[in-house]
Amino acid sequence: MSEPNQTSGQFHSVKGNVVEAIGNATGATSWQTSGKEEHAKGEGEIKAAKAKGYAEGLGDRIEGKKDSVVGAITGDKSQQASGNAQETAGKAKTELNK
Repeated sequence: MSEPNQTSGQFHSVKGNVVEAIGNATGATSWQTSGKEEHAKGEGEIKAAKAKGYAEGLGDRIEGKKDSVVGAITGDKSQQASGNAQETAGKAKTELNK
């Protein structure tokens, strides 16, 4: 199984809705069922991708904070700046994946 992906999940969610709508319009219960299942799988993939992205962002925040503090303590401005940038990027990623 591949990594969860929000784009792929969104595609399957929408496709499932379309297939279900066709099933509803034509009375084809197999299409209705298939559409509901694909929609649910797509929604699950979106949630899994968001959880993965949130966890990665949190890791970046922690790693960045550590580097920033170590850089400040040791006087390494480059490490401090790099840590601040990584922490900021991590914050953005966690916000995006809430």
